[in-house]
Amino acid sequence: MPSVDDCTKVTAYCVVKDSIYGYYPTLAGSVFFLAIFAICFFAQVVQGIKWKTWTFMIGASVGCFTEALGYVGRIKLHYNPYDNTGFMIQICCLIMGPAWVTAGIYLTLKHLVKAFGREYSYLRPKYYTWIFIGCDIFSLTLQAAGGGLASSANGQSSQLKLGNNFAISGIIFQVVTLVVFAALAGVYFVRRRLHQDVSRVTEPQLQTLKFRLFCGAIVVAFLAILTRCIYRIAEMSGGWGNPLMQNEKEFIALDSS
Repeated sequence: MPSVDDCTKVTAYCVVKDSIYGYYPTLAGSVFFLAIFAICFFAQVVQGIKWKTWTFMIGASVGCFTEALGYVGRIKLHYNPYDNTGFMIQICCLIMGPAWVTAGIYLTLKHLVKAFGREYSYLRPKYYTWIFIGCDIFSLTLQAAGGGLASSANGQSSQLKLGNNFAISGIIFQVVTLVVFAALAGVYFVRRRLHQDVSRVTEPQLQTLKFRLFCGAIVVAFLAILTRCIYRIAEMSGGWGNPLMQNEKEFIALDSS
């Protein structure tokens, strides 16, 4: 009887429950999220070109593209849960994608501080991008290294474990970065609220419904990414093929959504 580590497709001996995820990823769900992130990618590119928000466009669009590519990997796994290429694509892309989106969020706070008053911030506006995007790059590097090691392990448990540890370290660092960022952003807006100068002239576009909806979307995106990162830590802490990792409903609820 062949070892599970040697399985390349589902057979009488290589059953789906022995694969890393232990199930056939849902085709409908994977196609749905692929379409959502693809639409978001094109929307970010069009809006970025229209309004010349180049840096924000790069972070948001690359994040959406990477997420969409990750679901291409899950579609491949739907047809073959032992497909190493599909596993490599989805583990690397779905782990790293949100880090690109957070770069756009960090950039947004920089410009909000410039618009609403630099005197209420403990950091100069430029440091929000320098510090937090720098942390993002470090986190992304760890996650990419972990995903690369895991995807090229070819069943070697020691390499899988090493890749898992790298990825978890990167995600934990990302969570710490997000929490510190949230604390600084919260302190800024509280100070701005408490010391609001009614005589201060604020650009009219910052008072529009579109701007408020944009800020609301940024907050929702931030909370979703933070939730996803915390879930990923719990998911990967149990090692590859653990019960949480093999629960697709929780994956869809806490990572995809």
